[in-house]
Amino acid sequence: MTAPKSESRSQAIAAAVILVAAGLVLYFMPTIVLKLGSYSPYLAAAVGACLVFAFFVVFWLRARYQRGRGK
Repeated sequence: MTAPKSESRSQAIAAAVILVAAGLVLYFMPTIVLKLGSYSPYLAAAVGACLVFAFFVVFWLRARYQRGRGK
């Protein structure tokens, strides 16, 4: 069974938006972590870990949402 064209297109757009946003965050992450590292290395490590973890959490939440809709 194939998904309707508009539904698969909206899923592709949503995934692209998530990837672009994550790419921007990961692109600027070294700058953010270095600035925080001059203040506190532990804070920099925590923020860096949270930013990387958030990338996976977004896709996990999206998968749960899709599974709940019966996809």
